[in-house]
Amino acid sequence: MKYEQLAKDILDKVGGTENINSVFHCITRLRFKLKDESIAKTAELEKMDGVISVLRSGGQYQVVIGNHVPDVYKAVLEVGGISAEGAENSGNDSGGNLFNRFIDMISGVFTPVLGVLAATGMIKGFASMFLAFGWVTQTSGTYQILYAIGDALFYFFPIFLGYTAIKKFGGNIFVGMAIGGALVYPALAGLTAGKPMYTLFAGTMFESPIHITFLGIPVILMSYASSVIPIILATFFAAKVEKGLKKIIPDVVKTFLVPFFTLLIVVPLTFIVIGPIAVWAGDLLGHATLWVYNLSPVIAGLLLGGFWQVFVIFGLHWGLIPVAINNLTTLHADPILAMTFGASFAQIGAVLAVMLKTKNQKIKTLGYPAFISGIFGVTEPAIYGITLPLKKPFIMSCIGGAVGGGIIGYAGAQAYIMGGLGIFGLPNFIKPGSPIDGAFWWIIIAIVVSFILGLVLTYVFGFKDPVEASAAAAPVVTEGETLIEHEVLVSPLQGELIPLVNVKDEAFSSGALGKGLGIIPTEGKLFAPASGTVTMVFPTGHALGITTDSGAEILMHVGMDTVQLEGKYFKVHVKQGDKITQGQLLTEFDVEGIKSEGYDITTPIIVTNTNQYLDVMVVDETEVKPGDRVITLVI
Repeated sequence: MKYEQLAKDILDKVGGTENINSVFHCITRLRFKLKDESIAKTAELEKMDGVISVLRSGGQYQVVIGNHVPDVYKAVLEVGGISAEGAENSGNDSGGNLFNRFIDMISGVFTPVLGVLAATGMIKGFASMFLAFGWVTQTSGTYQILYAIGDALFYFFPIFLGYTAIKKFGGNIFVGMAIGGALVYPALAGLTAGKPMYTLFAGTMFESPIHITFLGIPVILMSYASSVIPIILATFFAAKVEKGLKKIIPDVVKTFLVPFFTLLIVVPLTFIVIGPIAVWAGDLLGHATLWVYNLSPVIAGLLLGGFWQVFVIFGLHWGLIPVAINNLTTLHADPILAMTFGASFAQIGAVLAVMLKTKNQKIKTLGYPAFISGIFGVTEPAIYGITLPLKKPFIMSCIGGAVGGGIIGYAGAQAYIMGGLGIFGLPNFIKPGSPIDGAFWWIIIAIVVSFILGLVLTYVFGFKDPVEASAAAAPVVTEGETLIEHEVLVSPLQGELIPLVNVKDEAFSSGALGKGLGIIPTEGKLFAPASGTVTMVFPTGHALGITTDSGAEILMHVGMDTVQLEGKYFKVHVKQGDKITQGQLLTEFDVEGIKSEGYDITTPIIVTNTNQYLDVMVVDETEVKPGDRVITLVI
């Protein structure tokens, strides 16, 4: 539970578990579907250490964490008491417009399987690379086993998508897997070898030989191995059928009769109607994609390569994932995602330029892990942590990605597998069973050019280097007059002042909630540290927040874990929305009573909008009383 406190803070800021319909994660983000996004404290979330950014896209409330998001996700489930099943199953209706619902559906279906899809794709890619280099032969056991590991998931993709899709649609996951298994059942595929009984739609693009019938109805046998669209449509329909059956079948036999009738209805219907229509639709989609691409591969590459990172920011890239997988199924190659391959290398080129040029130590520190992640194709830490906040580096990286995409489009390079990202994605461009061709070397050229352009353009055109807080901490004084504006906060308590790092609560001591100080009170009276408005009064009276007239957001939290006292020993004299003046009595509390219950009485005083100030300076004192100057906010 290394991330327990971070998980608690995230859950609190999104409105608590009661505001969560579902939550899952991708490579770098927690993806929430909230009942009411308006109550989520987005600004506070974005300020938290451990959170890179917050996005709203595709009907999801996305909290960008970084590479360690699986650990944070696990902590969120444990802290929130959310089961893994419930986390993904509850609230499957995302609401919102049709596009948002589509993006949410696609991400929900493909996100769980993308990691293992990339892993097996990498194994398949390396097997192809070993074959191309002559290190193994196509008949060797080593190659056969490696290829089987790499190809098995994609070949039996309908079974895996049967699980994730019906789970997304709220149905029985094993029913979804059974439907997928039926679609790739080997004995049915073998029936196409003989002479057909007759042909349907002869002379059209839908011409189909009929080898078997079901209850006299012709069945168009097709290859569903590696397919995507048929199983998604079939499981969507299955979830609806299952829901209807549950309403009419008695509980005593529901366990086996619901899946019994669901499979009897959906599987034949899929073979007779849903499957063929879905395959034809997939073929049309693939050829339409290729037609658009062939209009001008260079322009297509410039646009996709240049805007790919923008798509990632808004989650729009999910719309292209199924298109790419469908192309691999129907065309056995995909030019679409191939043209975006240089974007991540342009991004790390821009990050390297920032690291070389910046004098801000915090940015340098962020740069190392962001650069390393980007090498392996995970660019969110670079985007949200460095290039996007600095603006120009992000624009330069987009230019580099566009040029790289144009080069790939010019070369006509395509991906033959859905494999790894970054440098691990290079084997994706080696056609299985074939030697390395010239297009592969154009891929190398494209990523080198993208990287160099991101690096050079960012370095030459520069960026506004943020001034470090430590460098601006001391006010500049000329002839006794302070040139830097500031706001002074006075002590709200009488007692012993301690550094924030000494507060025995990681959320406060780590600075995750903002900078400030701690006071061990000797008198149970909490006064206003500045004039302003009461913005929050916790029902138990132990915590109170104000916004000063100058805009500082102050949190005062009396004691550690004192929320468990449920208001005992506390008497609050103000309510939310009250206007207050500096020195006004806000709360009274019984110091000795709280101590007698075994609670630490240390009270953190936190400036929660710390990032809006150049520095939050705390006085070097040990004993303070109400009205003493304790914090100076440098603007």
